[in-house]
This record gives sequence, structure tokens and C-alpha cells, in this order.
Amino acid sequence: MTSELCSTGTRNPSPARTFTAAPGSIVIVRDEDWLVTKVEATLDGFFVHVTGLSELVRDTEAVFSTAIDEVVESDPTKVSVVADTSDQFRRSRMWLESMLRKTPVAVADPGLTTAHRGLANHLEYQLKAVRMALDPDKLRPRILLADAVGLGKTLEIGMILSELVRRGRGERILIVTPKHVLEQMQMELWTRFALPFVRLDSTGIQRIRQVLPGNRNPFTYYKRVIISIDTLKSDRYVASLRKHTWDAVVIDESHNVTNPASQNSRLARLLAAKTDALILASATPHNGRAESFAELVRMLDPSAVSPTGELDLDEVAKLVIRRHRHHPDVAGEVGSDWAERQPPRNITVPASPLEDEVARELEQVWLWPESGTSPFSGKNASLFPWVLAKAYLSSPAALAESVRERRRRLDEDNPATTIERDALDRLDDLAVRARDAGSAKYDALREHLAEIGVSRTGTRRVVIFAERVATLNWLADALAKDLKLTTTRGKELGQVTVLHGGLSDTEQQNIVESFKLESSPIRVLVTGDVASEGVNLHSQCHHLVHYDIPWSLIRIEQRNGRIDRYGQRHRPEITTLLLTPSTERFGGDIRVLTKLVEREHEAHTALGDSASLIGTYDVKAEEEAIREVLAGNKQLDNVVKTVEQVGTGGGLDALFADLATGQITQDVPEPVGSTPDQSGTGVYSTEFAFLSDALTEFIKTPEKAPPNGVSWTVHKRQSIAALTPPRDLAQRLEVLPQSYLRDRKVIETFKLAYTTLRGEEELRQARAGESTSTWPEAHYLAPLHPIIDWAADRSLAELGRDQIFAVRGDIAFPTVLVQVTHTNVRGQVVAASYYTVAFPDPTAPSGLARPHASAPDAVAALALSVVNAGDLTGAESLQPLAAAAVRAADSAADQQATAIRQETAQRVDDWIGRSRKWKQEADALVQRADLKRRTARISEEETLAQAMNPDRRLTRPLIVVVPQDFTPTAQETR
Repeated sequence: MTSELCSTGTRNPSPARTFTAAPGSIVIVRDEDWLVTKVEATLDGFFVHVTGLSELVRDTEAVFSTAIDEVVESDPTKVSVVADTSDQFRRSRMWLESMLRKTPVAVADPGLTTAHRGLANHLEYQLKAVRMALDPDKLRPRILLADAVGLGKTLEIGMILSELVRRGRGERILIVTPKHVLEQMQMELWTRFALPFVRLDSTGIQRIRQVLPGNRNPFTYYKRVIISIDTLKSDRYVASLRKHTWDAVVIDESHNVTNPASQNSRLARLLAAKTDALILASATPHNGRAESFAELVRMLDPSAVSPTGELDLDEVAKLVIRRHRHHPDVAGEVGSDWAERQPPRNITVPASPLEDEVARELEQVWLWPESGTSPFSGKNASLFPWVLAKAYLSSPAALAESVRERRRRLDEDNPATTIERDALDRLDDLAVRARDAGSAKYDALREHLAEIGVSRTGTRRVVIFAERVATLNWLADALAKDLKLTTTRGKELGQVTVLHGGLSDTEQQNIVESFKLESSPIRVLVTGDVASEGVNLHSQCHHLVHYDIPWSLIRIEQRNGRIDRYGQRHRPEITTLLLTPSTERFGGDIRVLTKLVEREHEAHTALGDSASLIGTYDVKAEEEAIREVLAGNKQLDNVVKTVEQVGTGGGLDALFADLATGQITQDVPEPVGSTPDQSGTGVYSTEFAFLSDALTEFIKTPEKAPPNGVSWTVHKRQSIAALTPPRDLAQRLEVLPQSYLRDRKVIETFKLAYTTLRGEEELRQARAGESTSTWPEAHYLAPLHPIIDWAADRSLAELGRDQIFAVRGDIAFPTVLVQVTHTNVRGQVVAASYYTVAFPDPTAPSGLARPHASAPDAVAALALSVVNAGDLTGAESLQPLAAAAVRAADSAADQQATAIRQETAQRVDDWIGRSRKWKQEADALVQRADLKRRTARISEEETLAQAMNPDRRLTRPLIVVVPQDFTPTAQETR
């Protein structure tokens, strides 16, 4: 259920000065038991975020105000001790596992807990990005993932988000992405990290409108949402966003928000101010304008840009990570999982006689007319002729469409348009004749497709890019006819399928997801540049054809990146087709377009990015620059820099070139000594073992069909388990991707892959053979899986109020495991430590508190027994040991608390020092409105920094363990 602020009930506030509960505490509110997950200070008390434990409120998430409700804290020294009578001490091990899972990892812990346990290859360069984002020296987890196309930024996003969730900093997450990659992003996060997001595309919004009242804020109802930026920036949602805060916001393809005056940028700034963690991702991280990039940096850290707008490059290097295929961090890791791209193959195609005639008409009448003036009668007369030239280079069909579209706009009765109308009519006639007579470039395409093996009965696939929709449709019809391929009809995809921006978001997603399947009927995907940004097309394809060459390096690079990316096992083969008429000027000048392709390849190899070669960082601006070259007004070498010129030219280009080549060293905190990357809690070796015990304990006969069981079945040879979700679990699964629920009938049978090898195989099989869905049939049981969360909540509810278990273990003396957590004003866990307190003489409790490096180390020291003889009687007499253990561990934690305060104080002082220096510089300037807004942001950062200081400590016993031959009642009598 969703979190709501509970504001009803008798006003009987808990005084703010005496309220000491922290995450992990058990509290009683309205006579129900709740687990505290977060505590936030308010003007009149605290907001206490909780999850229900007792039967009536189980699975319910709520927020209580101590100014309204009486929130009663449990006294950890007064817990009662009860013997675990379950087989193999199962209930106590499940409870301990659940409590450790529910305790957030400390925000300053340099070790990773979940990023390396998702369904990915865990490449070190990706983990480096995670550690950089989580660097405790940052005030908040904020980063710009600027890795080049194909390095797996989506995986890095998933890794960062999973770590934030485990640290208690990812409860509410918003992901903003282009609409055509909504499902792709949703799928990667769910299938690899078990992070479900509600997708608000056109279908999702329609479904939500049926569930929620019109005045209900959807962002308070759903905790984790993925939505397109075009949808989110509508007025309907902006009002809701202003009233909401997030734990984490992801803005994918963030180059779309770099223009400070745009609606996208205003939305991004709003979100940046409303979230704790912020992840920006773009292979083209800036537009060449320092002021625009500075605005992006301000979203991440406002103090990294001086009041006068200069970038602090040392701080920027801590906020931005940039690598490419040949970066030192990457080259040695990707290996055969990313085959090296072959050099581009440029095919120049001599124009046919009719195409030559069209080119002469364009050259002599429109591009370089003898009179000095083209027939164009509108404004910007120098531009439209090049629109026609570009259409000509795309296809005769595109030229005919451009001519007719212009012709329709002209007034037949206006004498001023007569010359243009006559010229257009001549050009239209030539274009139609050239189209009907057959295109030389189309013939070259057919030869190329035959050469690489594309056919009606073959399996070879190819992606063909073209800019004009008229070209796409003409190519699809011609190829289907000549190669005898089927075409798409409605929802039934054919062997030739067209993808362009005029399709709905769901239609685009269906085509892209189908193309990833081995069973997909698509052999030729004819696509516009809607597929050039963020779409993965490499799983079944390594051939790409530029049917027309973009006049933009950015666009060329984006297109190539669809098949040239991590996970591509075959060397990508990229082919360009260029029609070359024999005309003197036009035919000669357009050959520079093949040089663009070559320059892109050089930049791809050296820098991983080609945008810096022209330096405008904008597709339209690049097209205009190349038009100037084609028109003869500029030289190509003066417009397109070399790789060497970029590296030595200074400014942002040089900065990113140095980052991309490893010239700038980016140090990140590494787990050292006692803080290695962790796997699990130490109680259960795997999530599957925990889930199996939980089902056996809760359901009793889980293998039986409902209602007596859940049809629990384990296929050990395949490492797959399956069950029919009980009602309370099925309710939680409603937020899973709807297409996944539908395709795999999850509510009927939920299949789980419980090893990484099986999980990877399920992903592969989902795209292979006869599979009709890209969703895996068995879902990987990752650490953050909702079914594990369900099992943990059920386990915590098994103990009564203020109780802990007593069990046996292979130890010398009765021992109590004690957990100590330190939290800051924001309710975040700053540090968590674990002590085992041993009592050599239980009759005179004076325990020896021994600290442990981690929870798994502490659990290992207990040597918990797996055999329960049922002879542990008189456990209630162990209560004094639990109370003494709390006092001993709390005393021992005092020294740690001092060290934590000092370490945090140093960070806070550094943050505040930077803020005050920024303000001093700002005070010397004219106080314009924008400067005042930025100063207010800096003041907010100062307040935020102060809130990072440790505020409270929670010490609580978790379990009592006694030796195998120890009898509590006898010991008490003695």
C-alpha cells in the first residue's frame, strides 16, 4: 500500500525533545505495531515513516506526526526473550535476516551491497560510476553519466538506484526518459535489478485515470514512476510535481534539457530542487555553450559554478564521469562482449541519367542559379533550395513529397508565386520520372542486402536509416515487393517494418521490443531518426545502412550506436550510400558527406564522441554548418576539427576529451580493509534459501495448490522455482510492468530464476527461438525482489510486541547480538555497527562487547545451530542478559559515535566552507534576480549540510544465543 500522512486521531503528541526512535525501531501507534523506516524533524515534532507489523496493518506504509499521534517507543532494555521452537530455528533466522535487510546500509559505507548482485556482468568501470555517485564526500548522490554511446549507462543507472534503495535513499524514484525508450528502461531495471516502475505512457496514463480520481496526485500514489519528458512537462503534471519530493530522480538523455530557456530545462531544474539524489545521463552531455553546461552542473551542485558563472573544474570532475570504448577503464574489460566496429564502408553510387537531370535542375535553377536568385518566393530563400537538395539525396520519393508540400502552400492566384510554381512543377515532373524509372541508389541497396544475406527465408537482419518518412515508406514498399517480404499490417509486424516518430509510443515500443527477439518476423527495419537515440537494436543485428547520410556528426554517431554497443558479439558493419550526380558543383561538393562518416569513425575510436568536432552540439546547427560547406561558403576542415585539435583547443571540448581519454584521473572511494563489497546478511546464503524457508513457515504446505498452499515447485536442475502468489503478495505485484504481468501470467504462476546463470539464460531465451515476449519467463530473484520484501515483512510480524528470540549456537557462553545505528537529522543511517556481547557468568551479567566489521561477521561469530532439539526452556530468564547487552554495546558505541561525529563534521565543514566562500563572492556582485535565486539555493545547501550531522543513536538487541549444553532455568536456579 502507499504512504499517506495519517492526520486523524486524538491530539496527544509525543514531546519532540524526548522522541528518540530511529530507523529500525519498533513503535506503537493506535495500538498497532510499526517498524520505523525514516524519521524527519518538523517544527512541532517529527514525521515518523513506518511499515505495519501487526495483523491489521501488515504491509501498510504510513507517516505519523508526533504532534498529532502518540508514538510510543519500545524500550530495548525491556524486551522479553522467547525460545524459538521452530524446526532448525527457522523463525529466528528468518526474523534476523529480515531485520538486517530492513536496516539501511549507512550512507557513508564505501562498500557495495546490491550493484554487483544484479543480472549484469558487473564490469569494474560500471561499478566505478556507482562508487563515484555514492561518494560520501558529496552532499548528495548526484552524477552526470556521460559515458559514450553503448557503454551501458542504463545498467549504471540500475546499479546506482539499487544501492540507493538498499541505503534507504530510494523509496520514491522518478525516471524521465524519451518516450520511445520507456519500455526498454523499465525492462532493464525490472529484469536485471528487480526494481519495478509504473510506466506512464499513453496506455499507462489511461489505466491510472481509471484507478485514481481526477484530482489525485499520481506521484503520491505510486512510489516509483517512469515517464516521458514530453508527458511530464504538461501543465497537468507540473502542478503535482511542485507539491512532491523524491528520493531520486533520473533524467535520461539529459542533453535535451541543456537549453536554459526551454520547457525541458525548467522542468529539470524543478525536479533537481525536489530530489535528494539526481542522476543525469547523456552521451552528449553539453551543447558547447559554457553557460548551458553550467546550468546543468548547478542542478547537480550549485556551488560548483561560481556566482559569475565560471566552472570549478575540480568539482566538475567529481560530478561527471566520461569514458568510451577505448578508455583505459573500459578497453580491457569489454573484450568479446563488444566486438570492434569495422571501418565504415562508403558506397558512392553514380546517378542514373534521369537523376542527373534532376541534379542539373537543382544546381542551375535552385542552388546556384545564373540569375543569382532562386525561384523561391518566401522568406529565407537561401535555405529552401537545400531542403530540396537534401530530399534529393534521400530519395526521389522524398523530393517529390517536398516539392508537392511546398506547392500546396502557394496561392495559385498570386502572381508573385508564378515563377516558383512553374519551377516546382518542372522539378516534380523530373522527380516522378526519376522515381518511376528506378533509383541507382536503391539498386545499390538491393545489391548490398543480397551480399550480406537478407532474404525472405534467411535470418540476417539489417537496420536501414533514412531521414524522410516518404523515403521510409517508399523503401519499405519497394523492398517488400522486390525481395518478396511481408509488410506490417496493423499490430501484425511484417518482415519489412517501418519505424518513425509519427507512430504512437506503444507502437514504437512494440516494434523495438520485437526486433530484439530471435522469433521476430522483422528482417529489414526501415527507420527514421526516432530510433537513433537510446534504442538498443544490437541483440539480433550487426548490419546498419545509412540510406541517406545525415548532415550531422551527432546523428551519424547516434545511429551507429544502435548496433555498436556493449553486448554486440559480431563486428558491426556500417554502410553508407551516397548518390553522386555528374554535375560540376553539386556532384563534387556532396562527396564531403562521406568524409563526415570517416571523421565520425575517427572520433568514435579516439574520443568516443564526435560532437566536439564541429562543436555546436546541436543537430540542426551541425546541419547548417555542413550546408555552408556544401554551398561552397566554407571549407570542411575549417568546420570539422580533427581529434588532435579538439584535445588542444581548451574549454569544455578539451575537458571532456581529457575525461574520455583518461588524462584526468577520477579517484573514487574504494572498499578497503574491513569494508569490502558485501553479499547478503550472513544468515542465509541466498535469497532463494530465505524465500524457501519463509514459504514453509508461513504456508505450512506450500507445495499444495491453493487454498491449502501456493503450488510451490522447485526445479533444481533448471534452478527455477514457481508459485501461485497468495493474495497479499499478488496485491504487491500490481505495480510490476503491465506487459510483463500479461505476457507471463504472473498472477497465475510466478516463475523465479534463483541463480544468475539461469537468470541470464532466461533473458537470452526471451529473445531467442519461438519466444514472443522479451520478458523472461522466469524472473531473476535479485536481492531487492518484491517477493523477498514480502517474505521479510511477514517474518517480522511473527514476533510479538517487544520480543526477541533465543536460540542455540556453537559458542562458549550465552551471547547477545546487538545492533547500533546512528542516524542524522534527515533520518538517514550514518553508520551501523554490530556487537556480540558474551556473558561468561550469566548470574552476574557483565557482558564483554566485541565489535564486528559487518553484520555477516557478527552472525558468523554466533555459529547459529541448524538443529533444534526443542529443549530450550526458561528463555524468559535470559531477559537480564538482553538488557545488560544493550547497555554494554551502547557504552562501547560511544567511542564510535565520537569518530562518526568528527568524520561527518569534517565533511559538513567542507560543504559549508564552500557555500560561504560562494556567498562572499556573490555579495560583491549586483544582486540580480537570478543571482538571488542561486544564493537561496546555496543557503538551502547549507541547511542540508547541517542536517547530515548525527542526531540520534538506536541500540537494540536482535537475538540471544546460548551454548548447546546451556539450560537457562538451571542456570538461573544456580
